Amino acid sequence: MLKTFAYIAAALVVVVAGILIYAATRPDTFRVQRSASIKAPPEKIFPLINDLRSWSAWSPYEKKDPAMKRTFGGPASGKGAVYEWDGDKNVGKGRMEITEVTPPNKVLIKLDFIKPFEGHHTAEFTMEPKSDNTVVTWAMYGSHPYFAKVMGVVMGLFINMDDMIGNDFAAGLASLKAVAEK
Repeated sequence: MLKTFAYIAAALVVVVAGILIYAATRPDTFRVQRSASIKAPPEKIFPLINDLRSWSAWSPYEKKDPAMKRTFGGPASGKGAVYEWDGDKNVGKGRMEITEVTPPNKVLIKLDFIKPFEGHHTAEFTMEPKSDNTVVTWAMYGSHPYFAKVMGVVMGLFINMDDMIGNDFAAGLASLKAVAEK
């Protein structure tokens, strides 16, 4: 009986060590991005991104919890504009602040998640004219700390940020396209 317990304990130690070692091999940073071609000039699309209040018309996260609490601060749009949210388990709690703007081609956002997990990342929107279309790219990137890597391995064996938010970005860009092409 004691021998069986020792084998089980040793096997458990090997499994845990394997998870920890595997997690250490995962990348220290991540980048998720999606792009869409929109039949509108950048000047028409840019305000829909640069004014955080306009996000309610196209952001997929607005639809996940329509009852979430929203707070806006700073200027109405552009650098310094702030959007804070507090919602259910589908959206959590966090804060966005526009940190850099290059009209009508780029918006950079400091993105701070508070719940359900703390995270500090950057969201970037670029708009590149192509003929009578604009290619809009929505990206999010940041560090991937060791704890997050371990949780990713444990919670779903190979769950990554792309799996978690890539479809949301694609849905958001599809909604942005519908709004901008009206």
